[in-house]
Amino acid sequence: MVDIGGPVAEGYYSDSTRTYVLGAPSEPDVLATYQVLQRAQQAAVDIVRPGVTAQTVDDTARRIIADAGFGDYFIHRTGHGIGLDVHEEPYILAGNTLPLEPGMTFSVEPGIYLPGRWVPGSRTSWWSPITASPR
Repeated sequence: MVDIGGPVAEGYYSDSTRTYVLGAPSEPDVLATYQVLQRAQQAAVDIVRPGVTAQTVDDTARRIIADAGFGDYFIHRTGHGIGLDVHEEPYILAGNTLPLEPGMTFSVEPGIYLPGRWVPGSRTSWWSPITASPR
């Protein structure tokens, strides 16, 4: 897992996480686990639109991961705002009833963290600029 980012032009920040496998995975469940993560991320991205709460985006990803049996291993928020700081509102987590608005940019990066397994965590990032146009 590679987690990179930092300040870029004009005072804004970047943040990107990617998971790589070199060769064939040594454990048979790596691909299946990663596919759960990808489904959770895509479902969360698909629900993003103005008026949806940050909590709803988190709940969407979390439900898919929990239904696949990995709920105890999703131990952080689903995402965070990124802009003038690398971690800022909107925080995409349970309890945040903030409605998403046009202009907000944030990550959608659910994770499955299996201690002592193939990686300490597996997450991908999706930048979700909210637009005024409906999806």
